[in-house]
Amino acid sequence: MSENSEAPGTGAAPGPHPEPLRFFGTTWVDHSGGYGLRRVGAAAGSLAAAVASCFVLRFAFQGLEIADVGSFVGILVVLMFAICSAVAFRKTWEGFGRRPADPEREASLRGIKTIGFVGSLLAYFFRTFREAPGERLHREEYEAAVARYEKRRSTRTGNPAARKQNRSAKQGGTTRPKRPKRP
Repeated sequence: MSENSEAPGTGAAPGPHPEPLRFFGTTWVDHSGGYGLRRVGAAAGSLAAAVASCFVLRFAFQGLEIADVGSFVGILVVLMFAICSAVAFRKTWEGFGRRPADPEREASLRGIKTIGFVGSLLAYFFRTFREAPGERLHREEYEAAVARYEKRRSTRTGNPAARKQNRSAKQGGTTRPKRPKRP
């Protein structure tokens, strides 16, 4: 989320700007620009990638069978991919709803999430049925930033010098006339 307070005339509107989402840009804000089609495309793409990944894993497993490494190793490989996919699914799903509390722990889980990439792809697929993945989190942050910006902006309106003059006039005091500048 970027809170931009550029001067007028620079081309960018002042205030916070929404953070773009992968494959969706900023269309998630008002669901414009083919948002629905993008969700369908993201769902189809992630499902196709998950299916293709399963075929690649099947070929790898067949390679282990050809190498005749034994049933114990085969079972370990299947368990490893199943457990890593489950962890990757859960962590990816949680990542759509909130920022990680401990970024170092998330970095340490990167290897497990890489091995369980099928779980991440499936989480992405299922999340697109509800919203663009990460939309709720970004919307909450964006709306909070807009509210903070509006609150700051409403408390700072007007010329502070004019307020001081008005305050002293209301209190019965006189404002000093300005001295003319010396040449």
